[in-house]
Amino acid sequence: MMQGRDPKRIIFLVATEESGDRLGSALMKVLRQRLGDGVQFEGVGGRTMTREGLNSLFPIEELSIVGFAAVVQQLPKILRLIRRTADAVTEAAPDALVIIDSPDFTHRVARRVRARNPAIPVVDYVSPSVWAWRPGRARAMLGYVDHVLGLLPFEPEEYRKLRGPPCSYVGHPLIEQLPSLRPNAEEQARRDAEPPVLLVLPGSRRSEIRHHLDVFGATLGRLQAEGRAFALMLPTMPHLEAAIREGVANWPVKPQIVVGENEKRAAFRIAHAALSKSGTVTLELALSGIPMVTAYRVSAIEAFILRRAVKVSSVILANLVIGREVIPEFLQEDCTPEKLALALAELLTDSPLRRQQVEAFAQLDTIMSTGNKSPSVLAADIVLATMRKGRR
Repeated sequence: MMQGRDPKRIIFLVATEESGDRLGSALMKVLRQRLGDGVQFEGVGGRTMTREGLNSLFPIEELSIVGFAAVVQQLPKILRLIRRTADAVTEAAPDALVIIDSPDFTHRVARRVRARNPAIPVVDYVSPSVWAWRPGRARAMLGYVDHVLGLLPFEPEEYRKLRGPPCSYVGHPLIEQLPSLRPNAEEQARRDAEPPVLLVLPGSRRSEIRHHLDVFGATLGRLQAEGRAFALMLPTMPHLEAAIREGVANWPVKPQIVVGENEKRAAFRIAHAALSKSGTVTLELALSGIPMVTAYRVSAIEAFILRRAVKVSSVILANLVIGREVIPEFLQEDCTPEKLALALAELLTDSPLRRQQVEAFAQLDTIMSTGNKSPSVLAADIVLATMRKGRR
């Protein structure tokens, strides 16, 4: 008598942003290698996950909402999509639910699913910043997350301290992209040549660009007036190019604007120093070996809220990973052309500040190492180990 085949394992993934879509796609690729035709992917994702075989409930562009007012206006739609996604998970009764970043959306889905069917394991890929603000979220996650996949090496210890769910460091996707960030011999020669290439990175959101462009332009004007020689490059993305060109039109120093991810990485490989807004880009610069000065400005009301909410000594991601405050940060009222120009001038010479950063950045490969396994392989290992052992 022939035995029937085992039913397909169903893995439900939810990612609502492009960065999560890339992570989800890499994870799906490894899961497909492990499970072959015995896996079916359902959920919410973008073009990359769809190409990898995901049946997406709706296009993630429906959640591309920018600004507080827009969020309030679109709230009924967002809540409807959360309910729709949770309903689909419950109906599919998958062997695992993998929520990827975007906690305002994905965690609401996970909580609903856990309330309806506690047997469905939930893996959270990309930890919310519980170590920076609202640390009580870690304890709350115990109720609806079985395992957290952390991108930063200090996160498992933070979850232990905060008594959250188990957390494993699987590695940041940037560590798989080091060849595109590090210069070859010719690029290193340009990095060391005169005039030094100075990157300026005002942000990837329109609100960030609005808050930073004027002060960054005035900073560069001061540097030039002091007789500092530099070649200025400003990397940006196609959808922001028009806003950037308009914003720099009155700068005293005109930057070379480079558009697109490949062009940005090429600029990183020859850059000598950078003036950057804080965020993930600081880790990207540090892995590239580029000393930097960082700044961040928000509205007065946002600053008031953040000062009471943020629990870390530095908002610079690279400083947190290194474990020391090697990168100067100028926030809110400290974000002035005078202070930024003074710090940047140090980085354009062989100063102690520059040497301190270069030496600290050289340690990142060791600090962020995941051994001989890629982040997507480590993530897949944990998803497979967390999956239900048998079908209903």
